[in-house]
Amino acid sequence: MTSRLAGGSFVVRCLAVFLLASACMLSPAAAATWDVAEGGGRLIEALARAAPGDTLRLAPGLHRGPAVIDRTLRIQGLPGAVIDGGGASRVVTIDAPDVEFSGVEIRGSGGLLETEDSGIFVTKNGDRAVIRDNAVLGNLIGVYLKGPEDAVVSGNRIRGREDLRLNERGNGVHIWNAPGSVIENNHISAGRDGIFVTTSKRNKFSRNRLHNVRFAIHYMYTNDSEVSFNHSTGNHLGFAIMFSSGIRVIGNRSQGDRDHGFLFNFANRSDIRGNMVTGGANKCVFIYNANRNRFQGNRFQGCAIGIHFTAGSQHNLISGNAFIGNRTQVKYVGTRHVEWSDDGRGNF
Repeated sequence: MTSRLAGGSFVVRCLAVFLLASACMLSPAAAATWDVAEGGGRLIEALARAAPGDTLRLAPGLHRGPAVIDRTLRIQGLPGAVIDGGGASRVVTIDAPDVEFSGVEIRGSGGLLETEDSGIFVTKNGDRAVIRDNAVLGNLIGVYLKGPEDAVVSGNRIRGREDLRLNERGNGVHIWNAPGSVIENNHISAGRDGIFVTTSKRNKFSRNRLHNVRFAIHYMYTNDSEVSFNHSTGNHLGFAIMFSSGIRVIGNRSQGDRDHGFLFNFANRSDIRGNMVTGGANKCVFIYNANRNRFQGNRFQGCAIGIHFTAGSQHNLISGNAFIGNRTQVKYVGTRHVEWSDDGRGNF
């Protein structure tokens, strides 16, 4: 009897372990993949029935928007997949964390700046959204991050409304209070500003190509962030850092921008190094009431003014820079003597 009970207990234990292991194996498999055919409201229907963790694969062809993603999903467009908002509001709204959205052409947003009409709009619930390898074309605002943390916008082609006057357009990527967000490897054109950020921190904008906009990258009230290895071509102004502190501006290039390559206005305690301005801007760099910054190893070439330094800017370290072929190399407006060297090294 004892032996049989022991054996039975062993069988029960094995069965319990087997069922537990089976449950563990079945849990990840519960995430489904939905193939969404083109046409009609099939995308809206698929979003309504999908469970968190599911994948929606969009077939080539036209899918009707606007679409709201209110749970954690992976949206993958097959080549030729298009979501069209029909000229109303926001084409795609991401309103859940950890959404991945890739491979889709997004077009047809509304045209009202006051309602923030966008190709892709990410709400404060969209933490860690990944928006990758999409074509966001002809929308008022391309991608708008309004409040999420740690979002990624990478490898997208974003082109704005070329039929509108410059100041009527939205920005290619618009960011408000989205700490930790990364904007990288995008090609952005035909917006008002290429990338505009306000009231944020710990952002990184890297290796983007920006042209046919007002400001390539425009910072307002954003701290402890990085602008690195971006390329601004043929814009009104390359890089505008305003009312911000602790910005690392490293390895960027302004080529053929009209007014300024770089503008620093009330920008403080920042590191500006390894940047280049070429192609005939009015001012390679304009420093206006910017304090305690380090300008080192930059090349300012072929502008009407190499550097315009004014409005009480103090305690800036400026050394190891090259001013080449500018009509006026340095324009300094002030009454104090300013030392532009570091440990005996000046500028060329």
